[in-house]
Amino acid sequence: MTLAPADAVLPALRALLPPAAFPEGDAFRAEPRGRLRGEGVLVAPGSTAEVAAVVRACAAARVALVPHSGGTGLVGGQLMPDGPGPVVLSLARLRAVRGLWPEENVAEVEAGLTLSEVHALAEGAGRMFPLGLASGGSARVGGLLATNAGGVQVLRWGNARALCLGVEAVLADGTVWQGLSRLRKDNAGYDLRDLLIGSEGTLGVITAASLRLVHPPDGVAVALLAVSSPAAALSLLGMAQERVGEGVSSFELIGAMGWDFLEETSLGACPLSPVPEWCALVELGLPAGLDPRAAMEGLFAAALDANLATDGVLAESEAQARHLWELRERIPEANRRIGSVSSHDISLPLSEIAAFLPEAGARIAALGPFRVNAFGHLGDGNLHYNVFPPEGGRRADWDHLRGAVKDTVHDLVAARGGSVAAEHGVGRLKVGDLERYGDPAKLAMMRAVKAALDPAGILNPGAVLRAP
Repeated sequence: MTLAPADAVLPALRALLPPAAFPEGDAFRAEPRGRLRGEGVLVAPGSTAEVAAVVRACAAARVALVPHSGGTGLVGGQLMPDGPGPVVLSLARLRAVRGLWPEENVAEVEAGLTLSEVHALAEGAGRMFPLGLASGGSARVGGLLATNAGGVQVLRWGNARALCLGVEAVLADGTVWQGLSRLRKDNAGYDLRDLLIGSEGTLGVITAASLRLVHPPDGVAVALLAVSSPAAALSLLGMAQERVGEGVSSFELIGAMGWDFLEETSLGACPLSPVPEWCALVELGLPAGLDPRAAMEGLFAAALDANLATDGVLAESEAQARHLWELRERIPEANRRIGSVSSHDISLPLSEIAAFLPEAGARIAALGPFRVNAFGHLGDGNLHYNVFPPEGGRRADWDHLRGAVKDTVHDLVAARGGSVAAEHGVGRLKVGDLERYGDPAKLAMMRAVKAALDPAGILNPGAVLRAP
């Protein structure tokens, strides 16, 4: 079905909404890596009722609608570069905290709150919302759930889906689904919450959520340990889990190229000298009565004895621990400043990672003198495998090989039973990858669900599934 441009519905929207719903500026047209530029008219409703009114008007006029949260997505799900200009639906003004129940470990918030604001809300109640991202100051609840965001503590607490008990959402015809729930157990029919979470705004617009909070660990220890290889890092992870179980909150892998990039962009330096080929950034969080520093010291000593670690630095204070994490979180910014030829958000079975990395490195080297920065959430098998021009080179000079680089990496991931869309989603940039590597039965089911919930195809057309 042919869609109309946003201008066809704009007069109706101006009659329905207050002036505050039409902010100025065009920052929403850009995405962090500069690969796409979106079109459309920005509309920012201030309530769920106003969101529903916008969706009903767009449905009546057959105008595409693209939900926009914090704009931090890396696969183009928040932009529509082709076709009639859509209404870009900003969630930024949905700001209410609807309820807070510390005794239940639940907060009910609207979709426009940032992750940092949710962290502050939970902390004020003596709780923690254990989703950690470098973009926490700008990523919003609606987008976090729409993409099923991951981050540095998935190993212990799971993705965004595992931290959400219920959602409120506006469906494609403007109906409001009151799916907010504070229940841990509810088997009354299909789990529509999990259907909408991760659907990237293609099945409905999430306007509020019931989030699961946890008691924060009584004590935390952080260490950066030098390891000889990814295989050694995986063995170290197993040793840590054997010693402290779920007390392992985070386990990140950082390659030497990541430290090189931090120095090259003046964003930081490795605390270890000489810079090791591989590092593991480990965080332990333990309840009262247990000493996380003693546990970390014991782990470090055991890792040295087993030849799994060769050096390390243990944070002596909260400030030092925060500094180690800041270094890790600056790596994506260093990547952006240098400019990748092709970036890959992949996941692999843990036992496949040690063999994948050298094989992928050799295949990429055969294509050209590229630099590879492989780092990420080793504890849950999610790596960011990014390929860059040689030192002093420009991304534009190597863009002609971008497709070959991407196919090389993704083919290897698929062959090892992995995923080419680990935590950032599919968006628009990976629609072809989903078609190439996805199971045909799964794709058919997804298309059937899309057709049933959005028969006119107005919700984020072209994201996740190719627009018909």
